[in-house]
Amino acid sequence: MKAEAVVFTGKEKVEWSEVDVPDPGPDDVVVETKFSWISNGTEGSFLRQERSDGVTPWEPGHPLPFPMVAGYQKVGTVVSTGKNVHGFRKGQWVFATITKLNNVHLGFGGHVRVGPSDVNEVYALPEGADPVRFSGLVLTQVGYNTGVRPPVEGKTSAVVVGDGMVGQWAAQTLQMRGANVCLVGRHDLRMNMFDQRCGDLKLKSQDADWIAKAKDWARGEFDIVVDTVGNDTNLETNLKLIPMLRYGGHYVTAGHEGNKSVMDLKVFIYREATVHLPCGWTRPRMEKTLQLVHEGKLKTLPLVTHRLPAREAAKGWENILHHRDKTLGVILEW
Repeated sequence: MKAEAVVFTGKEKVEWSEVDVPDPGPDDVVVETKFSWISNGTEGSFLRQERSDGVTPWEPGHPLPFPMVAGYQKVGTVVSTGKNVHGFRKGQWVFATITKLNNVHLGFGGHVRVGPSDVNEVYALPEGADPVRFSGLVLTQVGYNTGVRPPVEGKTSAVVVGDGMVGQWAAQTLQMRGANVCLVGRHDLRMNMFDQRCGDLKLKSQDADWIAKAKDWARGEFDIVVDTVGNDTNLETNLKLIPMLRYGGHYVTAGHEGNKSVMDLKVFIYREATVHLPCGWTRPRMEKTLQLVHEGKLKTLPLVTHRLPAREAAKGWENILHHRDKTLGVILEW
C-alpha cells in the first residue's frame, strides 16, 4: 500500500510524497500517526549527507542515504494488530518508533502517516494523558540514558555541553538525580529553556573565559563532563575539559562523532576516568522514560518551538538548519 510521508530526496531536499508500505505481519501493529517529533541532530546529519547509518559517517563511495523517510518517534492510534499481538486495541493511543517501509534508505522511517511497526517498537500511552508530550520519546530517552550513566554522589558537578534537546534532557535527568549542572550552549532561546536551580550555572560557549568560569563553579575540577554535540564539532573543547575531570571522574558522549571519533586513551587514563557511550534505545529505558514524562519529572513540551502540518515539514527544516537561534523542538501534526 501507499502512505504519505516526509521524504529526504537529496542533500538538504525535503519533500512531501507517497512511499511504499509493506503488508503488516503477524507481529506488527499498524499505527496511524497523529504527531511526530523531529530529531534535529540525527535527522539533520542525514539530510546534510553526513552519515550513512546511525553511527557511520558518510564518505565518498558510500551509497547516498536517499530517498529516506527520516525519524523514529511519533504518537498515534492503533489501526489493526497482527494475530500474534496482544495488549493493544484498535483506536488506542500509542507511541511508536519506526515504521517498516519499502524502497527507502534503511528500510524504515518515522515521519509517515500510517504503516506497520513491530510490536516491540510500540508502547501504550497512559489513559487520558496528552499524547503530544510523548511524541519525542526516543530522543527524551537518549537524554535520560545520557544523564543516568555517571554516578551522582553528594555535591556532584556535571558540565553538559550542548543546548539541544539531548543536552536539555540530560541536564534535567542529572538535576533529578541531585547533581549541580552547568549547561553550556550557544543560543539564548535554548539556554532560557534550562530550568536553572540553586547551585546550577548557564554559560555561553562564545565567551572566551567560559571554561575558567565552569572550573571555578566546580571548585577546581568536574565530576562529570557530558558532550552532546559530538567530536566532529567539539573535539577541541573535549580535549580541554577531560583533563579537568577529577581523578576517577566520568565522561559521557552522546553526539555525532563523525570522522573525529578517535581519541587518545591517555587523556582518560591520566584521570582514571570512565567513558560512557550511550546510543540508541532499549525497551526498559523507553518504559522508564515514558514513566518519567508522565510523572512530569522529565519535561518535553517546554522545549517545543514549532508545531506545523506534516506536509509543511520543509518549513520546519528551513528553521532547524538556518534559524537555530529561534528553533528547537519541531512537532509535525498529521
